Amino acid sequence: MPRDADSFLAADFPDALRKIRERTPARILVGRAGAAYRTSTQLELREAHAAARDAVRAELDLESVFGAAFIKQWNLFEVCTEAHSKEEYLLQPDLGRRLNETSRQELARRCPRENDIQIAIGDGLSVTAVAAQVPSLLPLLDEGARARGWTMGNPFVIRHCRVGVLNEIGELLAPKVAVLLIGERPGLATAESLSAYMAYRPGNTHTDANRNLISNIHSRGLNPQVAADRILNLAGQMMALRLSGFSIREQLTAAPGHPGIPK
Repeated sequence: MPRDADSFLAADFPDALRKIRERTPARILVGRAGAAYRTSTQLELREAHAAARDAVRAELDLESVFGAAFIKQWNLFEVCTEAHSKEEYLLQPDLGRRLNETSRQELARRCPRENDIQIAIGDGLSVTAVAAQVPSLLPLLDEGARARGWTMGNPFVIRHCRVGVLNEIGELLAPKVAVLLIGERPGLATAESLSAYMAYRPGNTHTDANRNLISNIHSRGLNPQVAADRILNLAGQMMALRLSGFSIREQLTAAPGHPGIPK
């Protein structure tokens, strides 16, 4: 949809530049007032910055994010890392990579081990992203995995979560593939972008080199169906090759031109 249609852009710039402007959320070709942005652009920036700050600082509340019906349908429950507060989580990243002892016991009690796929949902740096994307994405992942004949572990939610917690999930639940759906660091284009970090049989020795990432899951990036297809296809590669990380090159099998899939 054209932005600032009544601004100088509509009147003064040729059609080709208007089309460029409409294809990106980046603030290019927005005009200026002297050496500064125009007032409308400044207000947009302040709004986007406020949304990003809110997304980072918000505390995860399971019922307000997902609703009681969704929680019951997926038997969701919450565990927590060793970070006791959002402030501690932001200042000491290592604490977000380890579950606290109560949470370890809870996972061992409530989650069956050695499934093909284990999905965890982490607040990360954007609760907003989790609320916006997970309700659509989780059912697609579950449906697609079961259609492939894979067993699925009980999904759960991790408060104050960092990507490295994948290692503990692997040690405790021993899935073939662990998938962490986690809120991305918000920018000034969107605060609703989700990432899927994945690893084959993650363990304590794993580093970022042993993980794969599918990112930019949001309304202007990967839609939920494309994201689910890519996550499941990559999981299938991991199980076939029995590894993950930099050694794997993702095979994009959707038809050319499918939204979110490069030609």
